[in-house]
Amino acid sequence: MNITDLTVHELQDKLAKKEITVLDITKAYLQNIEEKEDDIKAFVTILKDEALKQAEEVQGKIDEGEIKGEFAGIPIGIKDNICTKGVKTTCSSKMLENFVSPYDATVMEKINKENMIMLGKLNMDEFAMGGSTEYSYFHKTRNPWNLNKVPGGSSGGSAAAVAANLVPWALGSDTGGSIRQPSSFCGVVGLKPTYGLVSRYGLVAFASSLDQIGPITKDVKDSAILLNIIAGHDDKDSTSANQEKIDYVKALKNDVKGLKIGVPKEFFGEGINEEVKASLDKAIEMYKELGAEVEECSLDIAKYSLAAYYIIACAEASSNLGRFDGIRYTYRTKEFGNLKELYKKTRSEGFGPEVKRRIILGTYVLSSGYYDAYYKKAQKVRTLVMNEFKKAFEKYDVLLTPTSPTVAFDIGSKSNNPLEMYLADICTVSVNIAGLPGISIPCGLDKEGMPIGMQLIGKRFDESTILNAAYTFEQKFGTLGTRQNVPKRQENN
Repeated sequence: MNITDLTVHELQDKLAKKEITVLDITKAYLQNIEEKEDDIKAFVTILKDEALKQAEEVQGKIDEGEIKGEFAGIPIGIKDNICTKGVKTTCSSKMLENFVSPYDATVMEKINKENMIMLGKLNMDEFAMGGSTEYSYFHKTRNPWNLNKVPGGSSGGSAAAVAANLVPWALGSDTGGSIRQPSSFCGVVGLKPTYGLVSRYGLVAFASSLDQIGPITKDVKDSAILLNIIAGHDDKDSTSANQEKIDYVKALKNDVKGLKIGVPKEFFGEGINEEVKASLDKAIEMYKELGAEVEECSLDIAKYSLAAYYIIACAEASSNLGRFDGIRYTYRTKEFGNLKELYKKTRSEGFGPEVKRRIILGTYVLSSGYYDAYYKKAQKVRTLVMNEFKKAFEKYDVLLTPTSPTVAFDIGSKSNNPLEMYLADICTVSVNIAGLPGISIPCGLDKEGMPIGMQLIGKRFDESTILNAAYTFEQKFGTLGTRQNVPKRQENN
């Protein structure tokens, strides 16, 4: 038995039966990190000594009956824009290279309450701005399926770490597809919850009205388990929704008979890779075989989501990143003559090119004379998109689309063409614009053996339905990690 091949619910079962120990699990994952991390570069910070020490302490408390938590001793990886007390939170930026958070994000308080073991902080595009994890200040992360390919972004470190068995599950954040797209590229499950279901307190903000923390896991059941742990109202987050507590694991019925699935034709048009489309067509047929009612529909206004998203996201980014000025707790330039020069040189040196690009665009659309023409109009389009989805969900329970129009692309192939990189988000951004839940699950492989992802979109706070739809498909299709036709992961060139 290879411990790191197991899902979290399988690890939990073996821990309960005393077939393995917390130390066994922790050592197995740390061994994988030692062997693979030089190739994959999924981490910014690895907490080897701390994890081993905590594993011994947790196992001792379990043996003494002091801990009865279901997930005590389960390792986890955390995206490096989620604040962790006493541990660096860098956002993969030079600006926060040495920042050690003095407090825990709310999701970390919940993780710690479960006595999980944090193995480290995971790499990302700087300040979550990017779709390939090539924009990290520290290093590029590589896709475990092919080390010449990107893992997606901005939660590329989280998705790659789960796919490579460096962690059993991880937390990411999703502003326009940053959980779902890398999950699709890496052949794992990624869930973006409804906006407000999971507290954003302690998540370093990119675009406050779009950001949401969510799980990246090996299978759908693990995703439901982790959502159970992190979901819930938080008084420290003014955008947190006060919803009735739901057990998402109980929602996994393995039955979609009578489920109404809409397939928006706009997501299958120009730019969609033929192999991606073929895999989605097979998935649709599988849903029909399972008893779901599937039909084509239209989400015409959704085509404007991408433009609205980049205006709104960049506007909010320019505002949120204004706090990084070199005065308080961030990087500060070494030589400056006056306050203005301090600001200018600090931000010029501390931010990478993609962050600067988005700050400039965001400042422009918020400026006098352009606010009404761009930002205000984008917010009106946002309302139209929300209404379009609301209308669709009067008829359908779930909407089915590709997660990404393509599979993972070659490292370096799009990083010099920002517009082409932005277009890769076309299938995911509308979900964030409307504040809806969306999940990406594997549905096939292309001819080169790269994973293909399928996205299921649900009504607000109806994670139960999309999780069950994803789970039922997974029970029939399987997971890519356990399928016989998965190619051997390539060595780094």
